[in-house]
Order: sequence, then structure tokens, then C-alpha cells
Amino acid sequence: MRVFVTGASGFVGSAIVNELLENGHEVLGLVRSEKSAGQLAAAGATPLEGDVNDPEILRRGVAGSDAVIHTAFNHDFSQFKANCEADRKVIETLGQALAGSGKPLVVTTGMGLLRYDRPVTEDDVLNAKSDEIPRAATDEAANAVAAQGVDAYLVRLPPSVHGAGDHGFVPMVIGITREKGESAYIADGSNQWPAVHRHDAAVLYRLIVEQRPALKVLHAVAEEGIPFREIAQAIGTGLGLPVVSKTGDAAAAHFTWFQHFAAIGCVASNTKTREALGWQPTGPGLLEDIATAGYLPAS
Repeated sequence: MRVFVTGASGFVGSAIVNELLENGHEVLGLVRSEKSAGQLAAAGATPLEGDVNDPEILRRGVAGSDAVIHTAFNHDFSQFKANCEADRKVIETLGQALAGSGKPLVVTTGMGLLRYDRPVTEDDVLNAKSDEIPRAATDEAANAVAAQGVDAYLVRLPPSVHGAGDHGFVPMVIGITREKGESAYIADGSNQWPAVHRHDAAVLYRLIVEQRPALKVLHAVAEEGIPFREIAQAIGTGLGLPVVSKTGDAAAAHFTWFQHFAAIGCVASNTKTREALGWQPTGPGLLEDIATAGYLPAS
């Protein structure tokens, strides 16, 4: 199978590329730079250099492939809403190119959009709209192309997709901790983050395009929920800094723009995903990775 992967040089995308190649598939990977194109070619994939927001590039990628995995996303939070709307247009373009082909489209979305007083399941539907939660634009677009007959899947990634080379939320928390000289959590720190190792997530994407399950929303979750207090403790211990609780203005001053993410409380089930695909995460857990995967200085 030849799979078109957007964001092929990214943290998650590159793991997916390697997983596909190691299991006998061909990969056409969309990258933005000559350097990334060279790295992709060295890994054994075919690079397609261009911008994910260029409809012609996307159509070329779809035309030459049997399946599409979309992981590219601009994580510049200073223009978050605009980036979410750009993602909507990308998914719409991919859907138009895939219409009538029968080829699967796997779209990446966020787990933290859903909040319940129980574990979130694959059956739960995001009930907020993009004018309330900008990232909902991705889900809306995927649902729209599915309604038009595209075989579309949504993979919900947790707040932490971790492993060596991570540049996501955990490194952001570590950066704040270094800057402030203390590791903080909000209130009692009982709000929980689900998590998955990047290689386990990559396996899930591969299984989707191989098996084409009836389940259309899948949870890339290995650990259903880790209290943020424990994440803060692991970071504080690793950096040799105090671990403290903050509330109100003190929490806002410590976390600034990241406060919303530090307060995320989302416990997520993976039961239906495991049953649908036989997916069994095997990678290390988040707290182990914080201690051993290069997040912190070597002791």
C-alpha cells in the first residue's frame, strides 16, 4: 500500500512514516523543507515538498496513493483559531480529492476537547462548535467529508504524545518550570491527562489503513489519565525544584497562556479501539519517559 502522510517530518508523522515502512508499505510524505525531504528520502520514503495549505499539492499526494494520513497542523498558539480554520480547509480539500475513490482518510484531532465526569469513549461526540472551541473545526471537517461518502476516520490524540524528541506540552511545562524556578499544578492537581507513546500512536494509524475498521473514531490512548500533580512532581524531582500548588491569580501568573492546558481534565477509554484493531500499546508510560527519554538533564 502507498500511503500519503502529511506532516511526515513531524514528531507523530515521522513515527508513522517509519512504522509504515517497517511493515512493507510505501510512503509519500509531505514536507516543507529541502532538509526534511532529504531526511525522508534517507528513511526510504518518497518526499513531496510543498505547503499543506496548497490544494494542488494535496491533490497530487492523494492521486498517487492508496490511503491518506493527515497529521500536519500549525501549533502556533498565537494564531490558533486561524490555524484550526486552515486545517478545516485542508481536510475539505483532501475529502474532495478522495470523493468516490474508496480510499481511507485518517484525520488527527485532540482528545482534550471532550470533558465528562467519566472516561471519554470513542462513541462520545464533541458537542461544542468551532466558534466556542476552535480545534473543533477539524472534527467538523472530518464529519462533513464523511457525510459526502469519504471513508474518514478520526484519531483522537491525548494531550501528551511522548517520547524522545517531544516538543509538545510536556516540554512546554518543563520550560515554564525552569523559568519560574518551581514546578506547579493547579489546586489539588487531580485533573488528569491521558497519554500515549509516539510509537504506539504510529502503530494505531497503520492498523487503521490496513484494517479499515467499522469504528470511525479511535482513541490513541495508552494511559487513560495521569494526575497533573504527578506530572508536575516528576518534573520537579527531575529538575531539583520545589513542587507547589497554585490557584487563582498565582496560577495564571505561573502558567500564563498555558493555564488552560495545565487545567485540562480528561480521562479517556481505549477499549473500543483495542477491540476494533487488536491494538496493544507497549511503550513506556509518560512518567517513565519524563525521567528517562531526555526531557530532563541526565543525572
